[in-house]
Amino acid sequence: MANRDRNKKILLELAKQPDNNRCADCGAPDPDWASYKLGVFVCLNCSGTHRNLPAVSRIKSIRLDFWDDELVQFMKVNGNRSGNAIYEKEVPAFYYRPGPSDCEALREQWIRAKYERLEFTGENNLLQQIYTSGVRELVLWKKGKDNGHFQKRKFVLLLEDFTLKYFNREDESKGPKAVISIQDLNATFQPQKIGHAHGLQITYLKEAYTRNLFVYHESGKEIVSWFNTIRAMRFAYLKTAFPSASDNEILPRITRSYLKEGFMEKTGPSQREPFKRRWFILDAVDRKLLYFKNQLDAEELGVVFLGTDKHGYLVKESSAAGARSNKWKCGLAVETPDRQFLFMCEQERDRREWIEALRQVISTPMQPHDYTTEASIRRRR
Repeated sequence: MANRDRNKKILLELAKQPDNNRCADCGAPDPDWASYKLGVFVCLNCSGTHRNLPAVSRIKSIRLDFWDDELVQFMKVNGNRSGNAIYEKEVPAFYYRPGPSDCEALREQWIRAKYERLEFTGENNLLQQIYTSGVRELVLWKKGKDNGHFQKRKFVLLLEDFTLKYFNREDESKGPKAVISIQDLNATFQPQKIGHAHGLQITYLKEAYTRNLFVYHESGKEIVSWFNTIRAMRFAYLKTAFPSASDNEILPRITRSYLKEGFMEKTGPSQREPFKRRWFILDAVDRKLLYFKNQLDAEELGVVFLGTDKHGYLVKESSAAGARSNKWKCGLAVETPDRQFLFMCEQERDRREWIEALRQVISTPMQPHDYTTEASIRRRR
């Protein structure tokens, strides 16, 4: 008969081992759940998806549930390294591996791809061909540019010329509504902002200005598959554009989440205008602080490039900004080589977070392409 306390102690010790001390699926630290059918340790969030896959996974708490001796022995023999050697054997370089802070749709479809569809075991490579096929079409719900209504639109990814096109569904004979180069495209999941569990924000450049598309699909599988198809095409483009770059150099630039987003107030460059509330996005990869009138606006109002402290860029608290605002008192300033930008945060915590995030960017050395971005933004003035 199994000894409950002994088996619990064994499992807790197993979960502390270097191969098991992070969730097998999202990498969250200190997992305290385990799949006794797969032999892997997972976090609470990922355990929910495993619980919904009873045909391939069975889940227990290593702290609260009773474990038979046979199941404990199974966990001893297996573990995260053994499991991932099977279920992550052939993950494409471009495929997005979600982390603990990623949305549920990304984590769920990653788990389903690993254990339910067996996409990465090397036995079902046909499932991966959809990401790298020459043409991929999908009908998505897209937010209108000038209103909050979502309408169905046909989107087409074309590998031949590295473009994303979308059409007005009512009359496709007129050609695409927009043809977007994959060169400057980014995609990031934004379920809370868009108000849908599968909401995706697609960002691109048009005449050096940032544009947003907000879309979603009813199916989590379809939107995550679409997202990874975008990543596959971006990966192919970057490999072509930068043939000498390694995969490790390219991967962070395929797609990225933004370092910080939120409302602040700002004044104009002359600092004579009244402070106005704007939605800000800090894109650390492109070193841009973008601002919009509202969080679901299609077009940016402006952008501040963030160089490095060695090139005259500085972020600091600003009492001058607070003195000029009637509502918000937590000011900060971004100084560039030729001007100063003043911002206001509603709470001191917000100011600290923005300052920390902005300083993280300016403390990072610039890459050759960053100088091109800086020059392009300066030409817009």
